[in-house]
Amino acid sequence: MSKVLPPCPVETTLQLIGSKWKVLILRDLIDGTKRFGELKKSIGNVSQKVLTQQLRMMEEDGLVHREIFAEVPPRVEYSLTDTGMSLKPVLTAMSCWGEDYKSRF
Repeated sequence: MSKVLPPCPVETTLQLIGSKWKVLILRDLIDGTKRFGELKKSIGNVSQKVLTQQLRMMEEDGLVHREIFAEVPPRVEYSLTDTGMSLKPVLTAMSCWGEDYKSRF
């Protein structure tokens, strides 16, 4: 990875997972490998183009692994790398915070 990262670690994290779609992709892949269609269905109203772009960016950043199987039709599966999986405590904290916030309002 040769990209220039911000000096602030919070900004670095936001740069890597700061979009709504990336966080939802991480949420879904924390539980295990998924195919593209499964991700699209579970995430909701994300377009195929945007989901593809987000997955490719996350793959370039070393968060997601894409495996292509030589079948007809081709099968593609996505999973988290060890680096992607290391974000699990961050997502757990976000989930707990969101539940707490929802219970207050």
